[in-house]
Amino acid sequence: MQKKLNLNQTLIDKARASAARVAEETQAFILQHTTVTVERAICRLLGIDGTNAVEVPLPNIVVDHLQDKELLSMGAAYHIGNAMLETGLSPQQIATEIDKGALDFSKLPSNPPEAIKSKIMPLAELTIEHIRKNAHTRKTHLEEYGEKDAPYIYVIVATGNIYEDIVQAKAAARQGADVIAVIRTTGQSLLDYVPYGATTEGFGGTYATQENFRLMRTALDEVGAEQKRYIRLCNYCSGLCMPEIAAMGALERLDMMLNDALYGILFRDINMQRTVIDQYFSRMINSFAGIIINTGEDNYLTTADAVEEAHTVLASQFLNEQFALAAGLREEQQGLGHAFEIDPEVEDAFLLELAQAQMAREIFPKAPLKYMPPTKFITGDIFKAYVQNALFNAVTVITEQKVHLLGMLTEAIHTPFLSDRALSIENARYIERTMRHLGDEITFKDGGLIQSRAAHVLEKAATLLEDIERQGLFATLEKGMFAGIKRARDGGKGLSGVTQKDALYFNPFIDAMKGGSAV
Repeated sequence: MQKKLNLNQTLIDKARASAARVAEETQAFILQHTTVTVERAICRLLGIDGTNAVEVPLPNIVVDHLQDKELLSMGAAYHIGNAMLETGLSPQQIATEIDKGALDFSKLPSNPPEAIKSKIMPLAELTIEHIRKNAHTRKTHLEEYGEKDAPYIYVIVATGNIYEDIVQAKAAARQGADVIAVIRTTGQSLLDYVPYGATTEGFGGTYATQENFRLMRTALDEVGAEQKRYIRLCNYCSGLCMPEIAAMGALERLDMMLNDALYGILFRDINMQRTVIDQYFSRMINSFAGIIINTGEDNYLTTADAVEEAHTVLASQFLNEQFALAAGLREEQQGLGHAFEIDPEVEDAFLLELAQAQMAREIFPKAPLKYMPPTKFITGDIFKAYVQNALFNAVTVITEQKVHLLGMLTEAIHTPFLSDRALSIENARYIERTMRHLGDEITFKDGGLIQSRAAHVLEKAATLLEDIERQGLFATLEKGMFAGIKRARDGGKGLSGVTQKDALYFNPFIDAMKGGSAV
């Protein structure tokens, strides 16, 4: 990437340092606490799966039992390992016995911590090896088929029925899509459990379940072999079950996951303490599994003006970067998000969009940036929408964005038809082909509108991050400094699932995954 904006590197370093200190301060809180969904993720990674007779997931059965007995502070791994030593049962069998009321963790004698760890670690290593094999499979496919230099064409399927999603996903892949994102059903982010099995009745999307992940992965591998391309699969691990769904994605070889440090707080009113703890372990899992995360800064511009509040997008990108690094997630796995959302009636809106995209590209040169299409100002005029999406596609190519989520001409009317998606892919491929190296051929006028706009946004972002550093992240969120949305430190959903760790607490996957990679 050529640097064309003459951005103030000192200011970039200052903003990044402020974000790092915010993340470091928050990390101290994170490391002292766990949550019910972190512990459920550990249960899943230790092999606990399935539901009971009334369809309650067995990981919930185990963790609810721990919480009821006030044992959660020592962690699921500690108590499962102790129960294994006392009963000779597997984690799955232990979960079943708890569900029947035949086993009570609180009534078991305690074994030495080292003996418990020795019992648990072989099980953890089996899962680690499974995830490592998945990452190796992805790498093998990419080596066989080759990697794409141009932006990944990213399209959405959202029928609510996994089997219909598969039909649409295969069609999109054959039309040229590189990434298939299965939109999650409305409201799933607020469920404090993960539904089980293949599902056919989602609303506005399809339930994120491990079986649905497996079915779609198999389908995309089939069409990938046919097309001689590796088709990436994306889903959501945001919400109240962030670490659990990250674990499921790692087990079923997903390639991208929506995973933002702040999104659930701002846009789903999930408690901020719960969210920052959950994002840490979920990102650690994604890091080890070789999954690219996609962050959600584009959502800020759905509630705030894209011209006036552009600096909040950049500030959040800096924060997401630092929280990701703290969890061991490499820059190359950080799909930091932004969007083409300026009102088309604004004079020189295209230039302002170009400035924002180029700025993100230069500040985060290694990140596979995720660029979102215009949606806020898309109307029922499909011809104008097609032009707006074409301009968005042009910015994508000129500024070398990597994860290119396509806009649909019928965005404001209905869920896209196969034909709508085909037209969007055709539009993107046409512009990618005809403008492939345009970005290499152009520079921006020194002191001109584009450079001045980028400098202004950077300066405001650095100032905002300095304020956040001074006040702390939680106080900042309480004051509504992002997207104009205020959240209470002790409010929102999920706070009751936060627990301070005991001195004997351990998570068998932390050391194995942190800062590491499965390949």
